[in-house]
Amino acid sequence: MQATKVLIIEDDDVTALNLKMSLENFGYEVLSLANEELSAQNKIKIYNPDIVLIDIGLKRHDGGIEVARFIREKMPRPFIFLTAHSDTEILTKAKQTEPFGYIVKPFDPTNLHTTIQMALYRFTEEQKRSNTTATLQTNKEHLEKLLYAKKLSTEPAVEFGDGYRHDISMGETFYKDQKIKLTKKENAFIHLLVAQLGSVVDFTQATNYVWGEEGASDNSVRTLVWRLRSKLPTDVIKNASGIGYYLEE
Repeated sequence: MQATKVLIIEDDDVTALNLKMSLENFGYEVLSLANEELSAQNKIKIYNPDIVLIDIGLKRHDGGIEVARFIREKMPRPFIFLTAHSDTEILTKAKQTEPFGYIVKPFDPTNLHTTIQMALYRFTEEQKRSNTTATLQTNKEHLEKLLYAKKLSTEPAVEFGDGYRHDISMGETFYKDQKIKLTKKENAFIHLLVAQLGSVVDFTQATNYVWGEEGASDNSVRTLVWRLRSKLPTDVIKNASGIGYYLEE
């Protein structure tokens, strides 16, 4: 397994060397040391570390905070503040950069290791959520294009089954011109089925579109369909056994 790459930004030489030795004892790869803001930013660009340890003060009152802002804005990755400060103003500024942890000097090597591992885990989970959100957004944009390709030429609606019409601009469903009272999730599921009219919507597509980051199980989809069927005048939603559901065209 490849060692985690760490960049240390600390202007006290003794503390910096102690950090380096402690990290190496735990199997981390210390890429380099930096002791001021500009050097720190350049080394982050050059070495591309997995995680950065930053002294809050760093040569001046809040130099480390400026490095943290640079990381957040330019090169997102987890960073941990090293601090001996109790200054309320500095700590308030530090919080605003949303660090992945704090280490109080003088540091404890085991606590240092634990804080780094938690920071790496949190960053990975944040990236997963961010990627999921981007994927969901892309999928929704694609579905909207499918819907508008299927709409009637004179109005933003798609007809399906025998007497059903789904208004894609309002996200509402009608049967023989009578609005069917549905929940937000039920209308979203109809929206998805209409977008893929003629094709099966599987359980994964349904949970991703209807529940999004909230998440849900296959049984959640089955329960939603059961409730939806009880509200629809006819049995227009069909089963694709073990796969998902589709609408009668």
